[in-house]
Amino acid sequence: MNTDPFLSVRRRVDWPMACLLTAIALVRPLFSIAGWSEALGKPATPLLLTAAITLLWILIGAFGRIREPLPTLICAGAAYAVVAIVASGILSPILTGELQGPLATPIAVFPVIAVNVLWGAFCGVCAQALRRLRR
Repeated sequence: MNTDPFLSVRRRVDWPMACLLTAIALVRPLFSIAGWSEALGKPATPLLLTAAITLLWILIGAFGRIREPLPTLICAGAAYAVVAIVASGILSPILTGELQGPLATPIAVFPVIAVNVLWGAFCGVCAQALRRLRR
């Protein structure tokens, strides 16, 4: 008998889809890194990208072939946060000459992860609600 409480959660997550959703969310920091957010106008561009990514996550969670959207989207939110934090830690010194982002202020790491986990949970709950509505 396995007593690992996280084993059932790990099995419920659609890992390839969580990775795909994480990659979709990385469009937002890519726009910032490439300077497109500045060129297209701040704060509208990041806000529109966030709204579009949220809508995509919800629709993919509701209509895609995800076994269980909620744990998958929560994991996607957490993975996005970790990848974005690490990427900013690697790229900010290269692009600006100094460390910027959450790693420059370590107390910000947990809130960044928490906000993105909550974002994933929100999308997961919305996706599950859409699934119930279409049945």
